[in-house]
Amino acid sequence: MELHDIRWDLPDPFTMTIEVREEDTDRLGHANNVVYVRWLEDISWAHIESLGMTWERHEATGRAMAITRTEIDYLVAANAGDRLVLGTWLTDFDGRFRSARQFQLVRPADGKTLVRAVSSHACVNLQTQRPARVPAEYGEILGGAVVAGGRGLDHIGPRD
Repeated sequence: MELHDIRWDLPDPFTMTIEVREEDTDRLGHANNVVYVRWLEDISWAHIESLGMTWERHEATGRAMAITRTEIDYLVAANAGDRLVLGTWLTDFDGRFRSARQFQLVRPADGKTLVRAVSSHACVNLQTQRPARVPAEYGEILGGAVVAGGRGLDHIGPRD
């Protein structure tokens, strides 16, 4: 199966290819839950940086989007040697503080979706670690990248 043959939950994902290493596995012989979380974080940073929200921009504005909640559904195990493709989409932005992201992890060898996940993020001040309004430039980037039809902020937990 090729990348364009994958049945994605939403159109046009930002993707990252993953090779499951032996050290990614746990005592049960499959990828450890902590490793999935690392993969979600890795692709989130890669995606947001590809949109122009680089770490240099975060430092210049003194603001960054911090994960406030992650919900993961483990559907099928990944094993050492598996080649996987992780896709992500920005699925919500409230225009002020919060955004949401959706993920789908697929094993192209058999076309199976191994994981579906959603996460919510809040803008924080890098010095105080307290919530802060999203800078206007972030709002333009986040608002322009939201994909319709995804699981947004209302799905993954109560608003503050």
